[in-house]
Amino acid sequence: MTRPFAPMREPTYFILAALQDEPLHGYAIVKRAQELSGGRVRLTTGTLYAALDRLTGEEMVRVAEETVVNGRARRTYELTEHGLSALREEAARMIAAARVVRDRSVGSTVATARTAPA
Repeated sequence: MTRPFAPMREPTYFILAALQDEPLHGYAIVKRAQELSGGRVRLTTGTLYAALDRLTGEEMVRVAEETVVNGRARRTYELTEHGLSALREEAARMIAAARVVRDRSVGSTVATARTAPA
């Protein structure tokens, strides 16, 4: 039996989501994560590469290609099957959590809010 993945922080979720469609280099991951999150996730270079190092160690992403551009190494990262499984499990967890709020009766929520002590 496989152990469920730990809940993800939002930046991790959107880094993995950015890599879902195709391998990307660092700057493209930053831009795609920002786009997918509606601007909520704005990754700094340090945050991104620390997360990519951790995710590589956890075998959720891997370096797909390394090239030299203008004298600098450019790594392109891709999502692994393990990473895709973790991403999908996190999406399912968030859907289930949203249902707790969405599926509640509006009347009972309003009544509770009115009678709850301040």
